[in-house]
Amino acid sequence: MDGPFGDISTPGRLADPAEGVSPEELALAARNHGLLLEALRYDVTPPGLHYVLVHYDIPYAEADDWQLTVGGRVRTALALDLAALRAFPAVTHRVTMECAGNGRARLSPRPVSQPWLVEGVGTAEWTGVPLRTLLAEAGVEPDAVEAVFTGADHGVERGVEQDYQRSLPLADALGPDPEVLVAYEMNGAPLPPQHGHPLRLVVPGWYGMAHVKWLRDITLTATPFTGFQQQVAYRIRQSAGDPGEPVTRIAPRALMIPPGFPDFMSRTRVVHPGPCVLEGRAWSGRAPVTRVEVSTDDGRGWYEAELAPADGHEWAWRRWRAPWTATPGSHVLSVRATDASGATQPLTQPWNRGGFANNLVQRVSVFCPPDG
Repeated sequence: MDGPFGDISTPGRLADPAEGVSPEELALAARNHGLLLEALRYDVTPPGLHYVLVHYDIPYAEADDWQLTVGGRVRTALALDLAALRAFPAVTHRVTMECAGNGRARLSPRPVSQPWLVEGVGTAEWTGVPLRTLLAEAGVEPDAVEAVFTGADHGVERGVEQDYQRSLPLADALGPDPEVLVAYEMNGAPLPPQHGHPLRLVVPGWYGMAHVKWLRDITLTATPFTGFQQQVAYRIRQSAGDPGEPVTRIAPRALMIPPGFPDFMSRTRVVHPGPCVLEGRAWSGRAPVTRVEVSTDDGRGWYEAELAPADGHEWAWRRWRAPWTATPGSHVLSVRATDASGATQPLTQPWNRGGFANNLVQRVSVFCPPDG
């Protein structure tokens, strides 16, 4: 490979059909972790159970020394420490966050990257300052079109040395619904290191790549941002040369709390015969979830689940429940969500080269032993 990083930072690729998960992917899976699906029982995910994706290293940060700068196409540049940020009126939003690559490992051919199954998700209560409040304090120049967010995490990816950076169109950065936060607390406590301590962006409804952690700079620009994480990574494309479409808002998804109890190695669930309740969570970043359906025969037939009443947290998941009577034998349980825009989860997954925004229905294998 050309460039200063030789063969240590290679282009993205697809796994060969017979290729297993590589040691490099296992190393990524050991650094990052998904939600344990039994933790879907919590309305708000405890920080240690919330999914984590760290692109490079977790930067060491002392809150007392941290400074956020706001500049570029603003009338007054700002330099704010944590005390200055806490002096602004604080708001708290409950937000479901999902990794853009959630489900990637189930694709064929498999994109070689963080090998998510379906667990790259979590819901937390984030407290901080609305981004629009800070931009109003700085004063937005008329020619500003985007806000670029820079984190303190630094690395090399596909031969490009970089700080992690993402941007939002100014309309989204300033929008009141969803309201973007510059957050300094998670579930009522200071951000843990893996979740961006001491400062991060929270963009309700958007996949996790937009929620820049270890946030240290916001720059307004008069032209669209063309950095690596915006124009190279996080694009939905069918081939390496395809410019693709940007990954933005979360597609609808429902997950089931695996019923019964598991086999240690296969994770196959064991459920004794008789009535039981299937339950889980559903969410969408595009429109409120309006319907959840369950299948107990591997997707051949579907029946409607009961959605919990809306609780005012429109950017967080909703609980669902459905009855099922288990009978002896093997079963495949599935669940799918539909949102108010009419978008629903596919039974056959459309493919893209990065494995992004794929929301194929979950399949849970269950064994019900003979009665008695």
